[in-house]
Amino acid sequence: MFPWQHIDTVLLDMDGTLLDLHFDNHFWLHLVPKALSQQRNVSEAEAMLWVERNYQEVDGTLNWYCLDYWESKMGLDIMALHESLAEKIQLRQDSLPFLTALAQANKQRILVTNAHPKSLALKLNHTDLGLGLDAMISSHETGYPKEHPQFWLQLFERFDLDPDRCLFIDDNEVILAAAKRAGVGYQLGIANPDSQKPNKQFSDFTAIEDYRELFADLRV
Repeated sequence: MFPWQHIDTVLLDMDGTLLDLHFDNHFWLHLVPKALSQQRNVSEAEAMLWVERNYQEVDGTLNWYCLDYWESKMGLDIMALHESLAEKIQLRQDSLPFLTALAQANKQRILVTNAHPKSLALKLNHTDLGLGLDAMISSHETGYPKEHPQFWLQLFERFDLDPDRCLFIDDNEVILAAAKRAGVGYQLGIANPDSQKPNKQFSDFTAIEDYRELFADLRV
């Protein structure tokens, strides 16, 4: 699927790519509206409409991913809510075997995530994800989300990367396209980011359901 001899570094998204997206979907689409409905004494349907409208207003910006922004906007203790649901934070079953295979093939493994540093720390604390990474960066450290070209420029500079020799893996096709425009040589989608939902359809990028599909070529 990829010319691995021309790939030095694999850039990996976190939520939906290495971790099951079910945690985040359940948190933002179920737990938060429920908490808002109780806080504001409105129906969950009304709270959900408010949530959807406010999500759409900042979609694709750093605020969309910023826990501090949502804590201020909603008046909720977002981290306490995260902690209450922490048992749902799960690695994909194929993630650590893939990260191990990358290490055995001498590929650098860098986590590139839009997740807020507080969310990143929580997920690292509740999984073994950190054991399979060589480096990591949150877009909040750069001031730009992965959708923005400046994020990629800062990423390449920070880790001294040759973008032509990088593979980027993400479950979001918009972000895959942003990486391609920024010069990342190879892209791969994840078709099943949420274990509790149907597969996604990708229009412009190859997508897989299981990293083990890559193992045979990776080990050659």
